[in-house]
Amino acid sequence: MPSLPPVVRLMRPKQWVKNAFVLAPLLFAGLFTDILSVLHALSAFVIFCIGSSATYVLNDYHDIENDRKHPVKSKKRPLASGEVSKPQARFLMVILYGIVALSALVYPEVTAVVAAYLLLNVAYTLHLKYQPVLDIFSIALGFVLRVYAGAVSVDVPLSSWMFITTLSLALYLAAIKRRQELLISGKDARSVLKHYTVELVDKYAQISAVCAILFYSLFVMSDKPDMVYTIPFVLFGLYRYWFIVESKSCGESPIYVLFSDRWLQLTILGWTGACLYLLAV
Repeated sequence: MPSLPPVVRLMRPKQWVKNAFVLAPLLFAGLFTDILSVLHALSAFVIFCIGSSATYVLNDYHDIENDRKHPVKSKKRPLASGEVSKPQARFLMVILYGIVALSALVYPEVTAVVAAYLLLNVAYTLHLKYQPVLDIFSIALGFVLRVYAGAVSVDVPLSSWMFITTLSLALYLAAIKRRQELLISGKDARSVLKHYTVELVDKYAQISAVCAILFYSLFVMSDKPDMVYTIPFVLFGLYRYWFIVESKSCGESPIYVLFSDRWLQLTILGWTGACLYLLAV
């Protein structure tokens, strides 16, 4: 398969998979059979993809000098490798932020949530990613905002259960990301890593994983008891993810883990299929 153009890679289209969280309210509200709701949710997904790409370009632009010193990022990041120039990156950012701004004409409520996400990521790029604990929570809050945007797009309230479950799962993924950065690249890879130890972020990950399982289980048993059969998928998915992280020394990128393991992909497909069936009957 031919490689994507450098400008497209700068937008990190593979990372758009994370924006699938936008579709969670559509699924759990049982609105996936309503065409208009599906169109609204997919529009929110697209707006979030454009917004998230803008944040990736901004982050790479801000970190270009550090990325040039990194053994992997210096070759794979289009800005750090010189495949894309700084003026080209600035022009791309203007286009992406402009598209998000224009989306407010059609979806003002969704765009407001995406704008909050953009502001969060500007704060993360400039300050929060250097602050221990705040950096992990900033990453996790980005996933919560994705779910909130999805709820706004289909005009349903964000369930408190969905909020806390999403936050717990995102904290788990963020803690694993920091853990693997420490193990693979060392404390010099990010300045914030000097404040962490593998043992500490391991505890963060364990607490978050337990909370994610507990809150999801309480959610389905109290609000949607028929979906109790989806809990094994969640358990297996977390077990499998941690197995891949340990056995293959990856986890710095959840997307890489997802694309590298067929069993994890089948687990997500199985969970999605089970949810669709149980919520439709």
